[in-house]
Order: sequence, then structure tokens, then C-alpha cells
Amino acid sequence: MTLDRLRPIANLFLDPFVGTAKRIGLSPDEISLLAFLLAVAAGISFLQARPTWYLAGAIFVFLNGWLDLLDGALARELETDSQAGNLLDHVLDRYADIVVVAGLAGGLGQFALGFAAITGVLLTSYLGTQIEAVGLEREYGGLLGRADRLALVGLVAVIVPFYPAIAGISLVAILLAVLAVVGHVTAVQRFVGAWGEL
Repeated sequence: MTLDRLRPIANLFLDPFVGTAKRIGLSPDEISLLAFLLAVAAGISFLQARPTWYLAGAIFVFLNGWLDLLDGALARELETDSQAGNLLDHVLDRYADIVVVAGLAGGLGQFALGFAAITGVLLTSYLGTQIEAVGLEREYGGLLGRADRLALVGLVAVIVPFYPAIAGISLVAILLAVLAVVGHVTAVQRFVGAWGEL
């Protein structure tokens, strides 16, 4: 169920944004930094744990995801994609994941659940890049890739102001539990798949 497989389709809609970024002189690294700052804004919004702040956080999360696609597309267009840019993008993406999940958990005061969710998220991404580091093709598969996580977080943040709980359980707590469980399952899926190829 990974939305990362839809990147080629999303890339078709990026062209006008790539053109605009070129015209105003933005570099891919600047876009990566802007995407990270939007993730920080999302985390701060979620930390407030109020309906309008959840909606604001959803907007910031969706913008973060869009800019995460845009930085790579711009780098390819400018033919400036590099290992340094790739490293910066991956590091900022991991910090972005942390601040978004920490904001969600902190808003509820659910720090143990937040820890479980963050480790699931980080291990999923780590396995994807580690598989590439051992010489295999970069792995985006599994139950929950980064695009899926961003879409799920944004969707829940839009719903929470109207339906904060299901059967008395906070929808945000359910989201964190899903990120924890499915994140770790995805990491194991990626590991087993890569192990079979080595």
C-alpha cells in the first residue's frame, strides 16, 4: 500500500512548481530546508492539541510532503543532484519525522506511545537507506512508507477536530499506535526482503 510507488505520477504535476522555483532562484537544498521548517511548524501545531491547530498542522504536513518531492525534482532539472544534497535531504526528513510525531505525542502527553511511533518511523526509513548502502536497490516497499505516513498524519489531523475519538480512544493515539506497529512491521518486511536478495 505504499504511495511512494506513485512518485512518477506526482512528478507530472511538479513541472510548474519546478519552473517557479527555478525562476525565483531557489536551490534544492533551500527547498529541503523549507520543507523541514514546515515540519517543525506542524509539530508545534500538533503540540497545541486543539482543533484549529490540528488543521494548521495538516496543512503544514501536506506542504512538507509536496516540497519533499519538489527538492529532488528541481535537483534533477538543474542537474545538481549530488550525494551531499541527498544526505541533507535524508537527514532533514528524519528530523522532520521526529518533530511531527513528537508534536502529536506531546499534545496528548503520550510519551511512551510517541517513543514507540518514532522508533517505528525511523527504523522504516533506516532500513530503506541501509538496504541501498549494502548495494541493493533503494527500498520504498512495505506497509507504510514515508508518503503513506505523511498522508495518514495529514488525514487524521483533518479529521480529529470533528471526530476526536473512536470508542473513547483518541484518534491521535490510534494514529501513533499505527505508526508504531506498522512502522516496525514495515522495517522487518524490508529487512527480510533484502536479506533474501543478499
